[in-house]
Amino acid sequence: MNIQQQLHTIGAADEAARRQARCLWDQVAKPLGSLGLLEAAVEKIAALTGNARYSIDSRTLFVLCADNGVVAQGVSQTGSEVTAAVARAFAAGRSNACQMARCARCQVLAVDMGIKDFSPIPGVLNRRIGNGTADITQGPAMRQEQLMQALQTGIQLVQQEAAQGTKLLLTGEMGIGNTTTASAVLAVLTGCPPGQVTGKGAGLSAAGYQRKLAAIERAIAVNQPNPADALDVLRKLGGFDIAGLTGVFLGAALYKIPVLIDGLISAVAALCAVRICPAAEKALLASHLSAEPGGQIALQALGLPALIQAGLRLGEGTGALCALPILDMAYAVYQGSTFDDLHIEQYVPQ
Repeated sequence: MNIQQQLHTIGAADEAARRQARCLWDQVAKPLGSLGLLEAAVEKIAALTGNARYSIDSRTLFVLCADNGVVAQGVSQTGSEVTAAVARAFAAGRSNACQMARCARCQVLAVDMGIKDFSPIPGVLNRRIGNGTADITQGPAMRQEQLMQALQTGIQLVQQEAAQGTKLLLTGEMGIGNTTTASAVLAVLTGCPPGQVTGKGAGLSAAGYQRKLAAIERAIAVNQPNPADALDVLRKLGGFDIAGLTGVFLGAALYKIPVLIDGLISAVAALCAVRICPAAEKALLASHLSAEPGGQIALQALGLPALIQAGLRLGEGTGALCALPILDMAYAVYQGSTFDDLHIEQYVPQ
């Protein structure tokens, strides 16, 4: 079964389960709707899974790692070798995300989608599509078969986690230059000028920012991607990490596992997924509002409110990890004391 055939099997959200979750919330001993977005998140998970008593106790963060040829244009403060160094930190459990994941009781799975000159090591899953993408200022980032392989890889990662009983997915990435590729993809998909969606990434100088912006504008001019075709935009301007994450979001909808979007890069991948298959939106939860200017634009395009606004822009899935304790607390209340338990008269809508 090819990807398009798989996607045709994605059905609508289960509205009966959503209503059941709403009813359960209304029985909890608190003012109606007083936990706001947290209540909506639990209801959305119920609608996705068809289970108003769903548990998120088993969770995995995917960190998709890949390098980007556009780094040759001076769009980043550091070189591609940093991607490999951070991947090795993931393998050793020493990365920023690994430290946070331990607090949030979350497994971390680092995946090599195309780290430049990287040899396989224990602790990093080898799913290489290529030795980094091509320079998007010179032509397409990847070939069509590479794009489809990356998408299928993301779907298969979700399939494997579903088979192991994982109940919640988080998305992260690592790849020097990927705020450039993500901003280029976002500009085309939303029709926004590149300057409106592009930030300084990992601390660029003013001159570095101008190089980055010029590279994005040149890449769009050279490749002429079709804004109505997210696959075309991904192939020409994206990265193996973004394409793989797009597959993860599609797979989450396919296998009915809720998935937390991290920051700019994964939000752009989520937007690609929804443009490819609108039904994929039912699996998506926005963890935080990235400090990158494109972060808010991507979430607005998705129509998703963020649980956290804390000026985060670290990547690696760290924002998604920050949202985990909040969701855990939401479920603790959701499964907690009812009006009947406390012998209090239940609130009713006024």
